[in-house]
Amino acid sequence: MFAQCLIAVSLLAAPCAALAQAASPAPAKAGANAGKAAGPAAKAAYREINWDELVPKDWDPFKEMKGMNLAGLSDSDPRAADMLQRMREFWDNAPVNPQLNEQSIRIPGFVVPLDDSKAGMKEFLLVPYFGACIHTPPPPSNQIVHVVPRVAAKGFRSMDTVWVSGTLKAAKSDTVMGSSGYRLEAVIVEPYVSPPK
Repeated sequence: MFAQCLIAVSLLAAPCAALAQAASPAPAKAGANAGKAAGPAAKAAYREINWDELVPKDWDPFKEMKGMNLAGLSDSDPRAADMLQRMREFWDNAPVNPQLNEQSIRIPGFVVPLDDSKAGMKEFLLVPYFGACIHTPPPPSNQIVHVVPRVAAKGFRSMDTVWVSGTLKAAKSDTVMGSSGYRLEAVIVEPYVSPPK
């Protein structure tokens, strides 16, 4: 458990811009029922943002860990459990960027299903790097977006990479997979395709 915490910490240790670039989603293969990609006019209605923009500039995700010798702690050390608990509470209550509230945005990320059936995904979490909330502890809540598509998203699986477009709201949500600081009412959910350089 503590080793997983260290993995999450190491992923966040790099500046968010570097993390977003290093962990850019690879193109996903859409399932047979995935909708057609949105045309240029539809995409133009949404401002493309990156994961850095979700985090207030003055927020330090490592504030609770300052002065702790992480390398010297084992899973059985009570200080490790205490540090993990403090970090989790701090990250689950991470502040959001109020300037993005009620904005029409488009953002790429990885899918963590919450409500999935034959009809498609009615809810999922969007996360910035592969394995978040599944293979590693959840990132801070300001790096998790709770997506509620207007129409159930079909043809996507866990950790598929997608572009999601819609209205972003500052709204905390606690799920079994992690706490999110944002809610995205999605109009478009489509397979990730790298933007042209």
